[in-house]
Amino acid sequence: MELPSNFLHEIIDEDIKNGLTERIHTRFPPEPNGYLHIGSAKAIYINWSVAQKYNGLFNLRFDDTNPVREDDEYVQSILQDVAWLTGSEPSGGIFYGSDYFEKCYECAIHLIKESKAYVCDLTQDEMREYRGSLTEPGKNSPYRDRSVEENLRLFEEMREGKYEKGTKTLRAKIDMASPNMNMRDPAIYRIVYATHHRIGNKWCIYPLYDFAHPIQDAMEHITHSMCSIEFKNHRPLYEWVVDNCAPCLPSHPKQREFARLNVTHTVMSKRYLRELVETGKVDGWDDPRMPTLCGLRRRGYTPSSILEFVTRAGVSTTDSLVDIKLLEYCIRDELNNTALRRMAVTEPIKMVITNYPEDKEETFEIANNPKDESTGTRQVPFTRELWIEKSDFAIVPPPKFKRLKPDGEVRLMGAYIVKCNEVIQDADGNVVEVHCTADLEAGNGNPLDGRKVRGNIHWVSAKYAVDADLNLFDNLFTLENTASVPEGTNYLDYLNPESKKQLTGCKLEPSIAEVPAGTRMQFVRMGYYVQDSKPSENGRLCFNRIVSLKDSFKPDKK
Repeated sequence: MELPSNFLHEIIDEDIKNGLTERIHTRFPPEPNGYLHIGSAKAIYINWSVAQKYNGLFNLRFDDTNPVREDDEYVQSILQDVAWLTGSEPSGGIFYGSDYFEKCYECAIHLIKESKAYVCDLTQDEMREYRGSLTEPGKNSPYRDRSVEENLRLFEEMREGKYEKGTKTLRAKIDMASPNMNMRDPAIYRIVYATHHRIGNKWCIYPLYDFAHPIQDAMEHITHSMCSIEFKNHRPLYEWVVDNCAPCLPSHPKQREFARLNVTHTVMSKRYLRELVETGKVDGWDDPRMPTLCGLRRRGYTPSSILEFVTRAGVSTTDSLVDIKLLEYCIRDELNNTALRRMAVTEPIKMVITNYPEDKEETFEIANNPKDESTGTRQVPFTRELWIEKSDFAIVPPPKFKRLKPDGEVRLMGAYIVKCNEVIQDADGNVVEVHCTADLEAGNGNPLDGRKVRGNIHWVSAKYAVDADLNLFDNLFTLENTASVPEGTNYLDYLNPESKKQLTGCKLEPSIAEVPAGTRMQFVRMGYYVQDSKPSENGRLCFNRIVSLKDSFKPDKK
């Protein structure tokens, strides 16, 4: 895959030029408290692609320093998603923040001995009050000047579980007057009584992210710790930890930031995504309407289309809102060239070929993909009774209607030309059958008399049709920018009630039932589909529409 240059590459190029690093080593550090989403794909792409570009190493490291929300379910899903998106296991290995708890503790002890950390008894609310504001400096904790010996004893007792949650924290001793709020004696350890998904109840004190992360990076010899832009103000603390814990650490990583990926008509917050799942607003983390990678995978998106989307969205330091239609464009553009073609009638009405013998059957050879001859052809059965699309027939056609109408002719795709002679309607005036005659002499060739037939519609043999349901999806939210919810409303107020529609009683050509699960197909003239990975409750085949066939959206050039 093409890896266009960006400002992060320029930083790395300069570091290499100045001899600051020999082998590039990056990491993706998700917290296992939810499923990865399309925004995570950008972080994966940046770190993974940098390692590829510079022939370096790429680590996956689980930031499992908060046992309250973390679970092995999320660990397994992240492992699957990263392997699926990148096509391989992380070249540098798979690690866990919990691998480094002893090292974090060692660094904390070092800071205490250097009088750069102290045990504080302020409550969370009191700490917030002492912290000051953006315009006013904070004030020192009354516990800031405890002796090294007392801090060592208290911190050890915290580890032994002698204190209740929230009664004590270990804080870095930096500067309560710093203009950067993150440097005002931040907490680096807190008491948590919860069972950790990997190590059980071995620990009851846990390092906070801003303290643990630079230590983990250093232990893994990460050269460039690339993270989203909201951590830019945390960079001084990252560097402070690395600098002041240097005697305990084998390397000195550097942090650099990039803008997060924001997409129209969706949410990226794990908290919001979890709320959608837990309140039943969606059908689980892998609901095809969700922006999660497992949801996109179930819907039929490919890793290459997602990476192409992230590439086109660009890497910068400025936040932007990317149109979800760009993501749709990327998968549509890919599938236009690669997807098998099949015929599926989504809203069927019966067509009877009155001059075709009732007991006759034949097959027509139709290309699997006209854009790729290597995909070959298939035999499609043809019988006297067929299913055609309801929208392909009109008793009173609109202007420029090129499909079937009374006394009109159309080509049945890959087969005969037919002419409508009679229309059968029910008591409510709904069309239930159209009776036609076929140009049997011309077969699937041009009319012998040279007349021109412009319409071309798809069809399925009524005798051999496979019954199926089709799921059609739209944007999950009606609001374009869910990060800017109007005052007095909630993001849930903008859930799209039309985000999912199911078509039942659809008629598919029989070869579709033989296509391996997971195969992406173009249902000709209808859109791109993939079989749902979850079994249907009614036992019928069920397909998810990946994306519609066409859209007026035009992406900017790369």
